[in-house]
Amino acid sequence: MIRYEKVTKIFGFGGKTVTAVDNVSFEVEKGDVVTLLGPSGCGKTTLLRLTNRLIPITRGKITVDGRDIMDTDPVKLRQSMGYAIQAVGLFPNKTIYGNIATVPRLLKWDKQRIQRRADELLTMLRLEPEKYRDRYPAELSGGQQQRIGVARCLAADPNILLMDEPFGAIDPINRVGIQDEFLRVQAKLKKTVIFVTHDLQEAIKMGDKIAIFDQGHLIQYDSPEMILTRPKNKYIADFVGADRGLQVLGLRKAKNAMVEAPYRLIEASTDTITALKFLRDNELNHATVIEKERPMGYVTPSMLKEKDGLVKKIAKHYPIQIYPYDSLKDVLSAMLMYNIRLLCVVDENHKLLGTISLEDIQTSIMEIYHQTQKDHFQCISGNL
Repeated sequence: MIRYEKVTKIFGFGGKTVTAVDNVSFEVEKGDVVTLLGPSGCGKTTLLRLTNRLIPITRGKITVDGRDIMDTDPVKLRQSMGYAIQAVGLFPNKTIYGNIATVPRLLKWDKQRIQRRADELLTMLRLEPEKYRDRYPAELSGGQQQRIGVARCLAADPNILLMDEPFGAIDPINRVGIQDEFLRVQAKLKKTVIFVTHDLQEAIKMGDKIAIFDQGHLIQYDSPEMILTRPKNKYIADFVGADRGLQVLGLRKAKNAMVEAPYRLIEASTDTITALKFLRDNELNHATVIEKERPMGYVTPSMLKEKDGLVKKIAKHYPIQIYPYDSLKDVLSAMLMYNIRLLCVVDENHKLLGTISLEDIQTSIMEIYHQTQKDHFQCISGNL
């Protein structure tokens, strides 16, 4: 989709030159989110601006769908790519509708089409069109403004989105929410995204691939799994940190580790004697109690022993429910916080999808390490 071939950018200042991007080559696959990561001044934003010709390339070539961007009118090139920045950059004198309509109007869309698109995007980003369409940016919170920035970026339905620390100015709580919102929309739209960030956790969460830079050089371009488990050199290892083993927990979701058809289930209407026999026969120290396909709690042998009646009357409620896209890091954190080794994974209607235990998390993480080791050796073999 987007190919960078030996791209170099040299700036001149007062008779001196600075190489901001130095001989960078990599390819962004269609539908992927690629995060550009590195310390300030490493060339991330410069590379982004080279992509839509906001600044000219010194040497090298950038192609989109096989076509050199230098063969495309720069205005048309920029109109074909969504662009979002950290400061949002909304026009304060325009309504939310007017901001979203900016590029479609330049492309001469008719009024009805623009209206439909604006309402579609507001709805997709969970902002009621009737409530927000005619407001001005100053009337919105920072998180809401950022959503409008994303909506404007998507307005003309571009195939490529360029995002320069788009969520960097938002407080940590709202930042997580808008990250989740963007990933939800991206899962549906499958845009090709280049996303600049200086935050490792954000890069891991958002990126299908991560490109790590240092002083204009591309040091490693790989999947988050490979970056964390197979850092290329000491610079990468130091950059991702000594706790990278724990950060792997953020890569996998509950749906990747849960047991989809758990056998340790007991109907809420089961009597305690039958339930206790079930636990003992299966050598279980814990079973989930379900009612109408929804988990209502759990029982243990000690809870059932010498008790009469139905299990639903003595079941202890789970302290928290887990959703399929919760990270294993969050799941493990909940287990440690509530001192429990197993939790239920539910859908949006709170119906049981599966269970996830401490052992399931351990197994899932080991699978990542085994797979990246396999991929690493295959890569080495392929280069011999």
